Amino acid sequence: MAKADLSVTLAGVRLKNPIVPVSGTFGFGEEYGQFFDIERLGAFCAKGLTLRPRVGNPPPRIAETPMGMLNSVGLQNPGVDAFLEREWPRLQGLDLPVIANISGDTPAEYAAMCEKLSGAGVDMIEVNVSCPNVKAGGLAYGTKPELAAEVTKEAKDHAGGTPVMVKLSPNVTDITEIAKAVEGAGADAVSLINTLRGMRIDLNTRRPILKRNTGGMSGPAVLPVALRMVWEVHNAVKLPILGMGGVTNAETAVEMLLAGATAVGMGSALFADPMAAVKTVDGLADWCAAHGTTPKELTGGVLPWA
Repeated sequence: MAKADLSVTLAGVRLKNPIVPVSGTFGFGEEYGQFFDIERLGAFCAKGLTLRPRVGNPPPRIAETPMGMLNSVGLQNPGVDAFLEREWPRLQGLDLPVIANISGDTPAEYAAMCEKLSGAGVDMIEVNVSCPNVKAGGLAYGTKPELAAEVTKEAKDHAGGTPVMVKLSPNVTDITEIAKAVEGAGADAVSLINTLRGMRIDLNTRRPILKRNTGGMSGPAVLPVALRMVWEVHNAVKLPILGMGGVTNAETAVEMLLAGATAVGMGSALFADPMAAVKTVDGLADWCAAHGTTPKELTGGVLPWA
């Protein structure tokens, strides 16, 4: 059986395969490198960065849900300068694209981070306008088309030619309106979905399990929502899509491609099985070879009934 060509191009960046561990689930790659060669991946998205260091939200900030998890980590990170000083020298030597994810409280913060990261030479910048578990900035930007467009334009104006991908929130009435807004503002790609807002309650204390009361829900339970939104956005804009939400194996990755994704993000699955991403790469290669197809041919290939 001939090996399938798994390569894809996302916003002008070539990936050897479409599987991308998503921001917040893969750290800066060092821990997972103890389990497998991370250069086998298509790319990876580093942990979300802010302009200044953040300690994140108080614990408890992780809770289990049926077929998934809630998180309210709150963007704990060392800050963009520390990332560039401590992590980037190692990461830029890898044979795979590195996507830097950024969040800010103001458009000016996004602009400053884009300048720093593009100047350092990252392959792509993912602009997070949709973090559901911080008080300011991200949630508001991701739920209003005009604000999402404002941040997108500011990022593009300061990214120095580095592709800008905007991460969209599912916690909206119509995700296509946000997608159209960021496309009009110059985005090179979109990623979706970010986590859904959720809650669990401790029956003994009658308090929410998470200290911040609510958090972001991810995992296999969100797959049908993610597929629907990726399909809707694929049909609404011309931007390439990094599709994510509930992908756990090659079969669900194929579903995401058929819905309209160019590349496929994996997140919560990595906590259950650190090898999930490379298993999916191998499984996707087998599936494509058996069906005589490629990820590029699968993208948007769903055949709706009407």
